[in-house]
Amino acid sequence: MFAYITRRFLLLILVLFGVSVLVFAILMTFSPERRAAAYVTSPQQAKDIPRIIQQFGLDDPFYVQYFRWVKEIIKGNLGWSLVASRPVREAFWNYFPITLEMNLFAAPIVIIFGIWLGTVSGIHRDTWIDHTSRILAIVGWSLPTFLFALVLLMIFYGYFQIFSPGVLSDHLNMFIMDNPDKFTPYTGMYTIDGILNGRFDVALDALGHLVLPIFTYVIVVVALNMRVMRSGMIEELSKDYVITARAKGADKKTIHIRHARRNALLPVVTVAGQLVAMSMEGSIAVEVVYNRHGIGWWLAESAIQLDIPVIMCICLFMGVVFVITNLTLDILYAYIDPRVRLE
Repeated sequence: MFAYITRRFLLLILVLFGVSVLVFAILMTFSPERRAAAYVTSPQQAKDIPRIIQQFGLDDPFYVQYFRWVKEIIKGNLGWSLVASRPVREAFWNYFPITLEMNLFAAPIVIIFGIWLGTVSGIHRDTWIDHTSRILAIVGWSLPTFLFALVLLMIFYGYFQIFSPGVLSDHLNMFIMDNPDKFTPYTGMYTIDGILNGRFDVALDALGHLVLPIFTYVIVVVALNMRVMRSGMIEELSKDYVITARAKGADKKTIHIRHARRNALLPVVTVAGQLVAMSMEGSIAVEVVYNRHGIGWWLAESAIQLDIPVIMCICLFMGVVFVITNLTLDILYAYIDPRVRLE
């Protein structure tokens, strides 16, 4: 196992190298003036772009510029974000907790609910339970995320005046900004920081602001998990070992849960892992509609304003997330299916 994990980490380096080359190749399609933004670290430097082009040799050959750029990345200099008006590295750690907070609540719901719904649907194949869950899955998967989010926002916030957009209510935001000595943002996630600071009103308010974003994301994404799990259950329940277990008098719970569901989990783990990895860049539509200034909102604004350093940062970040996710999934395979040999 250790040797396998070591090999995967070495592969991580190769994948990140490939991602960095691809990102930089795309970067080279822009003019030197636009690429100079990747080396700007203050508003004052932004006024002296020609000097930056000369200083960093942005007219040099591709390979020379690439290794210079990698050197800056290793130093932690990711450039200046025009959208955030601060260094990219600092802005990333400001926006990332907002996205992470939503994923910490949404990901377990997506995985658990998708597995449960797919299991029930597969066991009760071609019954009203199966048809109902399949219809809900098709509707959920077909819904445009931004449209569904807008409808929910109009109903709950526009009509009922509950679940307002944003991350925190205005009066609590003002309290935190005006009293930095009374509230310490340990993690940047208000549901957790509220508890750590003994301000349960902040934690509950932040949780209330998460209800609609999480519900939107879960309804749209859980459909894929459910459909994969249902297909896996139907396939496993038709195999010989299940028929043999029934012939031996094994109870349905043992057959369905201990045998069929466990074997049907492999493709679900793959899909769920990739969905969780993708969600780490933030669901752009969810964060934009609900005015949550996380990674997704930052990426959308940066794309509109062509804030290249931000786009490069998020591309590299997603490369790391996907490789680590794949490593985690491979390890989970060995636990779920003993037939998988990693060594």
